[in-house]
Order: sequence, then structure tokens, then C-alpha cells
Amino acid sequence: MGKIVLKNIDKFYGSNHVLKNLNLEIEDGDFMTLLGPSGCGKTTTLRVLSGLEKPQNGYIYMDEKEIVNCDEAHYEAPSKRGLNLVFQSYALWPHMTVFENVAFGLTIKKIPKEEMKRMVENALERMQILQFKERYPAELSGGQQQRVAIARAIVSAPKLLLLDEPLSNLDAKLRVDMRTELKRLHHEMGTTIVYVTHDQIEALTMSTKIAIFFEGVLTQVDTPLGIYNNPADLRVADFIGNPRINFAECTGRVKESKFIVTSSFGEFVFDSSMLKKEGGENKEFPCVIGLRPEQIEIKRKQEEGCFAAKVYTSQPAGSETLITLKAGGVTFLAKEIGIANYKENEKVWLYIDPNKVNVFDQESKKLIKYSV
Repeated sequence: MGKIVLKNIDKFYGSNHVLKNLNLEIEDGDFMTLLGPSGCGKTTTLRVLSGLEKPQNGYIYMDEKEIVNCDEAHYEAPSKRGLNLVFQSYALWPHMTVFENVAFGLTIKKIPKEEMKRMVENALERMQILQFKERYPAELSGGQQQRVAIARAIVSAPKLLLLDEPLSNLDAKLRVDMRTELKRLHHEMGTTIVYVTHDQIEALTMSTKIAIFFEGVLTQVDTPLGIYNNPADLRVADFIGNPRINFAECTGRVKESKFIVTSSFGEFVFDSSMLKKEGGENKEFPCVIGLRPEQIEIKRKQEEGCFAAKVYTSQPAGSETLITLKAGGVTFLAKEIGIANYKENEKVWLYIDPNKVNVFDQESKKLIKYSV
């Protein structure tokens, strides 16, 4: 496919400004997930990219070819963009077999029968549903129907595959299975995939890149680990992660080439080169510390570098245990893998690796100290 570039895209529905000066680059072979809460503009971005919607401003390029130029009212037809779409609804023809549903687009293109048979069976085999090729959609489970819809989308080997919340109608177990299949499919085919979801687990587990939207604004684009470890601002940090990140107000100051943060979690000292903020020597400013629950290490005996806390409650969940703690007037959450037994009001000591701490500016909400 080559690189896909969306440049200065604005999309309005009446007076509603849905996409606001969107600039996004998608590299060849990326699994790019558009992530955000409902109404943030991610599906609109997908529809603009596919040609189902026309933006009012901006440009779109695919493999250096201009497919949208709003200044000149040039909009390449969806059929000429080399892409296929899979929607939330399966949209299968009920009167056609699985084979016929997948072959439908190839029939319109007048592909020879033998070649069509090979292409359809290859797509069905990739999705592990070849044995169902003579069945009708009503005879299949929801997960099997979704596999048929995806097989229909990949049968013609499109350069670009657009997926709009394709797993949201499936139950939890099927969603896990289909995430596995989609990731394997992307690895095998190398097709560029743009995937829309509001489910952060889908985004974190499948993507090579994630683009996070809030209220029509693209807030951050990075790898899944990049976004998880170093969210661009407080809103991204709060949105990503389950259980959610712990926040605590704190103060920061720069002294003798050191960035010193004083918080309920104790005092942290960083090299000032890690500080992405202008500030005078020894001048305090309000900030917010962010700490993932799994980054808090609980110890039953006092050790150097630890601070005291009390157990508020413990919630064993089989594969993990969530422990609510109190220290310095702040309540926060820690997570341990496996079953751990803590009693209410038990005194414990906590160790926090300063390298894993995020610090955000309280005024701008932006990340000013990153995790390494």
C-alpha cells in the first residue's frame, strides 16, 4: 500500500466539528488502531479514509497518490482506493452459502471460476472456516459469521483493510479468540489494517500503532507500550490501563540539575534532563504523579527506599489480586499476579521504582517526566 497520509482533515456534520485538523500517517504494513471514547471521531476518520464520507478541508494520500483534495473538490471513488471494509454488523446475505458470500465480490469482477474457487477457499482456510463453506449464515455462530465477513474482505487481497468495531457483538471468549486470529492474519498477510475500537485491550494486544482521539482531536500516536508507559497527558493516562492508573497531586522543583518531586508516595529525584518543562531554579510548581498499579511492590517488612502504608481492602481474583492501600491521606491501588492474602488495616511497606513514574504538569495536563 505504501504510506497513507491524512493532512489537515476537517469534517463537519452541520455545525458539529467532528474531526479537527487531523494529521495522521499510517506506514505500510501497520496495524493502526483508532482508539477513544464514543463520539471522539474514530469511526468518522475510517469513513473519510474509505471514501464513504467527504471531509470539508484537507488532503489524503495513499502511496503518494492524492485521493482527496478538498480545495479542488477531488475525491477518489471508494472502489478505486484498493481497500475493503468490515463493519460491526456481519452484513452477510442470508440466502447465500458461506462460499457464495465470500465469492460475491469476485463474481462481480468476473474472476474465472477456478481462480475464484482457489481464492475463496484460501480465504476461508486462513479464517479456519473452510469446513463451513456449504452452510448458510443462520447455521453459524456469531464468531463464525464474523470470520466469514473478514474472509470476504480479505479474499481479493486488498492493500488496505478497514475494520469498524468488528468484535463488539461477540461475547468475551469469542473476542479473545478473534483478536488472536486477526493478529495472526495481519502477520501472515502483511496488509495495512486500520481498526476502530473503544476497547483498549483490543488496541493494546493487536496493534503496531495506536492513535488516540478525544472530541475530534488526535491526542497521541505511538506503539501500544509507548502509550501505556508514557501517555501524552492526564486524559490519555486515565483512559489507558485496567485497572486504571493511580494519580496523586504533588509539587516539583528543579535544584542543582535535579528534578525533585514531593508526593504522598514519597520524594523522587530525577535528572533534570528528563523534565520536559521550563522552570526556574528552586521554583515550585504543582504537578501530578501517575503510577500504574502493577508498578507498586508490596513488602511485609521495612526495607530501604520503602514507605509505609495500610491495606484498606484486598480483592483476590484468581490470576491476580487487587489491593487498595492508603498512605499520606491518599487511597490508591496495587496489583499483584496470583493470589495474595492481605488483611484489612495491615501495615505494609511499598517500593516504587522511580524510573517507572510518570509526572504531569497540573496546569497543562501534559507529561513532563517520562517512564524509562
